[in-house]
Amino acid sequence: MATYEYRCPRDGAFEVRLPLGEAGAATRCPDCHGTAGRVWSAPSLARTPRALGAALDRAARSAETPDVVSRVPGRRPVAAAPAHPAHARLPRL
Repeated sequence: MATYEYRCPRDGAFEVRLPLGEAGAATRCPDCHGTAGRVWSAPSLARTPRALGAALDRAARSAETPDVVSRVPGRRPVAAAPAHPAHARLPRL
């Protein structure tokens, strides 16, 4: 399925999902049922989730200008006793 954008002169832009290649030059507006013309724009081929895009941007920035730290990070605090008794028998690192 592909997403096609149409613009109604009265109600504005809206999107329609149709099988690839089946979109016409015009369609009916879902609100006023008037004629809406197809809007031609660049395809959105890849939609990256916002969190992944932010992580990729941070990684790219870090490759060119890495963050500078002022001290060596400390050790992580020792975890509290496990909640389940069987976990107490597991080896500790």
